Amino acid sequence: MASLDKARDYPEEQLWEEVDRVRAGMLGVEGSCQHMQPMAPNPDPDGQCLWFFAKTDSDIVRSISVGARAHFTIVGKNHDYHACMSGPIKVIKDPERIERYWSSVVETWFEGGKTDPTLTMLRISLEDAAIWVSTDNPLAFGWEIAKANLKDRTPDAGVRTRVRFR
Repeated sequence: MASLDKARDYPEEQLWEEVDRVRAGMLGVEGSCQHMQPMAPNPDPDGQCLWFFAKTDSDIVRSISVGARAHFTIVGKNHDYHACMSGPIKVIKDPERIERYWSSVVETWFEGGKTDPTLTMLRISLEDAAIWVSTDNPLAFGWEIAKANLKDRTPDAGVRTRVRFR
């Protein structure tokens, strides 16, 4: 369950925790005219970036040019946390990152393992994130809806905040 207080007081810390919890989110390259696609993030909070394994012959890799930007979105397990992150994206074959994030799950996608000729990585250097956190408590949600209807106002059922990196 995502904490509304943490979203207000420590949104960046909460964002990294939530990214670390998801198996996949949706990644899209701005201006590519392609749909976003599911990708598994490898968060690097210290570097304020996200890393993804990719194949050099994939549509998403081919759509990345110099100066490209991307969005990555996640939805928390309980559907009470939503975030959209953005920043420049680059294709980088980084052996250190490959080693650091390699797993048996990743290995299933690359026939040649860590030396697969199509193996590369994508890095989004985060600049900005928009975050929406809502209560997953049905009683609290119902109470807010009732109050909003009685007072003709918008319900207070969550937090909307933004994180700017660097």
